[in-house]
Amino acid sequence: MKPSYAPLLLLAALAVSAFPASAERADRAKPMNVEADTLKHDDIRQTSVFTGRVVLTKGTILIRGAKVEVRQDPEGFQFGLVTAEPGKQAYYRQKREGLDEYIEGEAQTIEYDGRADRVKFIGRAELRRLRGSTVNDEITGSLITYDNTTDVFNVDGGPVGGAPSSPGGRVRATLAPRASASAPAVTPQSPARLRPSTSVESR
Repeated sequence: MKPSYAPLLLLAALAVSAFPASAERADRAKPMNVEADTLKHDDIRQTSVFTGRVVLTKGTILIRGAKVEVRQDPEGFQFGLVTAEPGKQAYYRQKREGLDEYIEGEAQTIEYDGRADRVKFIGRAELRRLRGSTVNDEITGSLITYDNTTDVFNVDGGPVGGAPSSPGGRVRATLAPRASASAPAVTPQSPARLRPSTSVESR
């Protein structure tokens, strides 16, 4: 009988990657707006199920998927479960605080936790940091957790033989170098012009 190395390989494939990504803090207090083909709402349980080309916005947050289940707790915190169409990916995007940068990600399922201020990308997960319209950082794995409160991404590579985005159960990351804080950008200046004196001073 051959020994099973699956648990060891799974542990070996587990990886953690983090880079600063403070999300737009005001988003948590913004209303949630949703467009879809159909809606089923339960006012007593405070749950809503949107299906068909769903587009959800909440401040700078943008979410797209085939189905979105939204729940609100008694304290007013909102929770969302986004499911993609078969063979496609659900989508999430949010602006970073005070910067012209965005975090965007895709997965088979996306979980949004308004109370914990956390987003999970589950299944064929991809996460990117964009500066303007340029991709600077890109991470893929089986499970990616984006925690706004700690500004940390946790990435799990998943089992060997998993999704194409995580071949061999490994996390893949491309991280662009950051600009040095000790070397600020130099702003070009016009050459100084001398003006002739209109008076003569004696010393």
